[in-house]
Amino acid sequence: MNQMNSPLIRVGVFYDGNYFLKISDYYYFQHERKARISLEGLHEFIRHQVAEEEDVDVRLAQITDAHFFRGRLSATEARDKDRLFHDRLLDDILMNLGVSTHYMPLKTRDGRLQEKGIDVWLSLEALELALHKTLDVVVLIAGDSDYVPLIRKLNTVGTRVMLLNWDFKYEDFKGETRVTRASQQLLEQVTYPVAMHAVIDRGLTAQDEVVEALFVSQSEPAAFAPSTMAAATAAPKPARPNGPTAAGPVGTTGMSTIKNLKNGFGFVVMPPNNLFFSYADLTEGDFNDLREGDWVEFTVGRNHRDEDCARNVRKVTAPQLSETDDYEPESEPDLQTVPVEL
Repeated sequence: MNQMNSPLIRVGVFYDGNYFLKISDYYYFQHERKARISLEGLHEFIRHQVAEEEDVDVRLAQITDAHFFRGRLSATEARDKDRLFHDRLLDDILMNLGVSTHYMPLKTRDGRLQEKGIDVWLSLEALELALHKTLDVVVLIAGDSDYVPLIRKLNTVGTRVMLLNWDFKYEDFKGETRVTRASQQLLEQVTYPVAMHAVIDRGLTAQDEVVEALFVSQSEPAAFAPSTMAAATAAPKPARPNGPTAAGPVGTTGMSTIKNLKNGFGFVVMPPNNLFFSYADLTEGDFNDLREGDWVEFTVGRNHRDEDCARNVRKVTAPQLSETDDYEPESEPDLQTVPVEL
């Protein structure tokens, strides 16, 4: 290990935002850790990893620039999909860490939202900062081969490149196989490839503090958590019925059980059509604590397809059914045919 008179290693971190959020979703919904990646913990891990690769004291490996690039919904679209709170929450986290954000509008092509131009913008910013701020190491959090030209150009100017990459496979809520894997071309071009999936899985048994700090320890905040004062002064709720309540017009409060709980999505049993909801519709608690068969209270809403869905979902105590109640939950919907709001 070099002594303290070694030169400072200036590190720039560049996020392909949608790639990173996909990784974070995987660890929150699919992996046994059931937790999101902490940006603060990730930056600390990067400093330790760079220090190890560059053979310097960790105090000499400093992140001097960090940038987050992502395609984003318009305010109206985010509101309609109940994404405004979560987008603002992410902005708050990035702002508090001093990460500069770069957003481009998502474009609709062939009926699907697509992200265009983010890789070019990230590449131009990374190269410019590497040249003008003399970055010693650029850390790239991405997996697309579109970044190969950037890496080659950084290599020519003497900037080392560290790639944080993930390799995993799982089945989504439709039963379809999803694979995330970094481009082999990227792995061959970078100076320091870091297989994060292997690092994280080793941390399950190794009890590495730096690896453990990669994950957020507390639950996600609710989008509409009532304040203590509001809860104390709110008018008392009417007596809860002792069985499921039918869905009515938008805004109607209902209560029923959960079916088909899959990877951040689920359905509330409500004949004739079960109501879709996602983790973003929860008003309290952690989505990962929900189980199929749990009773929930919700309000009827409409999604961007103008279909009924469940909003403001919260877990409640199961009602005491009387002997005259003969409610039978509807059979599980076919996930291959039920339209899902993404």
